[in-house]
Amino acid sequence: MDGTREDQGNGTYDVVVLGAGPVGQNVADRARAAGLTVAVVERELVGGECSYWACVPSKALLRPVIAVADARRVDGARQAVTGRLDTAAVFARRNYFVSGWDDTGQAEWVKSVGADLFRGHGRLDGPRRVTVTRDDGARHTLTARHAVAVATGSRPLLPGIEGIEEARPWTNRQGTDSGTVPGRLAIVGGGGVGIEMATLWQGLGSQVTLIVRHGLIPRMEPFAGELVARGLTEAGADVRTGVQVTGLRRPDPAGPVTVTLDDGSEVEVDEVMFATGRTPATDDIGLDSVGLAPGTWLDVDTTCLVRGVDGAWLYALGDVNHRALLTHQGKYQARTAGDAIAARAAGRPLDDGPWGDHATTADQHAVPQVFFTDPEAAAVGLTSEQAVRAGHRVKTVDTDFNAAQGADLHADHYQGHARMVVDLDREVLLGVTFVGPGVSELLHSATIAVAGEVPLKRLRHAVACFPTVSEIWLVLLAAYFRDRDRDRDRG
Repeated sequence: MDGTREDQGNGTYDVVVLGAGPVGQNVADRARAAGLTVAVVERELVGGECSYWACVPSKALLRPVIAVADARRVDGARQAVTGRLDTAAVFARRNYFVSGWDDTGQAEWVKSVGADLFRGHGRLDGPRRVTVTRDDGARHTLTARHAVAVATGSRPLLPGIEGIEEARPWTNRQGTDSGTVPGRLAIVGGGGVGIEMATLWQGLGSQVTLIVRHGLIPRMEPFAGELVARGLTEAGADVRTGVQVTGLRRPDPAGPVTVTLDDGSEVEVDEVMFATGRTPATDDIGLDSVGLAPGTWLDVDTTCLVRGVDGAWLYALGDVNHRALLTHQGKYQARTAGDAIAARAAGRPLDDGPWGDHATTADQHAVPQVFFTDPEAAAVGLTSEQAVRAGHRVKTVDTDFNAAQGADLHADHYQGHARMVVDLDREVLLGVTFVGPGVSELLHSATIAVAGEVPLKRLRHAVACFPTVSEIWLVLLAAYFRDRDRDRDRG
């Protein structure tokens, strides 16, 4: 038993939540706080992908790799780094943070907020109805008075390449739950998962070959991918861009994998991992029973209410609505949607205008994301190209981090770059990108500036402490106003 009350019969609740990951937990918590009764349905581990195979284990594994790299950047500390990472200790640290893949604690949390947990496969069965099938075949029928919230997440998308079944490739799950270090590892894909896994496994001792069809992290500013690629190369990884996999061979299940590329070359490795995208986990949740196509991303309005379903009762949160496949963004959606569900249940008007209490406006304007590579890459809002495409009149301001003395004190010969994208008509920030050691801790200040549309005239009065890496803000703002005043004088 998992410590929560598992209803052995049918039941009626105000809200039924499909998926007990961080997103499902947050919408359940918000609904319970409003006094609504809630049932939560989970087919795997309570805590979901993020807790056991994605964000939490990957960061637990990456932290020792980055900590050693940080030490090597500081003279005096560098000399103390005399050995390799203790991989057994690194894996033990990961195991601690995922609770040994035991979800008892998270199931207890569901109980603590007053929600009921149903373990099994949940499927919609017409409007406001969910059937739950347990592993032993027992079935429960749940009815929702007000809302069903779909928070079933996504799963890895594997391409249809010849030999892929024979190769038995890793996905993010094997990449974060493996307890052994492959001698040679090919990673296919240059997005966030690919570059973090390349950083991790190269740091743990694998010889990593990163295979990327285009550039690295293409949704960030181009310099971000370039600096991360340089960091991986300096760490010993083989970064190959502009190529793609055309075939895989693994005739001996216990033997190596041969990866064939479209440039005619081959790479022999012990394991191959695909990080080539995600697909929604909506293929077997009964969408057809409410007139929606199974296996599709769900289109939602600003309150995360699914479009095309009558009655204002079906919500889609997190990965399944494809707005931003990031845990923190899904939790934001869940909090906002939970409040909207409570308002609708009580008959209160919705505040769903821009930046309203029931609007997920940040999904379009201020999505922060961090990749824990070496160097780290962090960004919020629009890139310069995205801003121009959206019709803004913009100015980009760039600087290297060595312009801030605090950065040089943080790491000898600190290498990094920063850019802010300014809306010239309103003089507010549309986007900010940082690349460098430890820049993830700078991102929330940028997120506040972008989400709050803080005027640059006011932002320049936010004094950065000396000597910290955050002094980069002073450099960026000084450059903007210097150029603005010079252009005005010329005009």
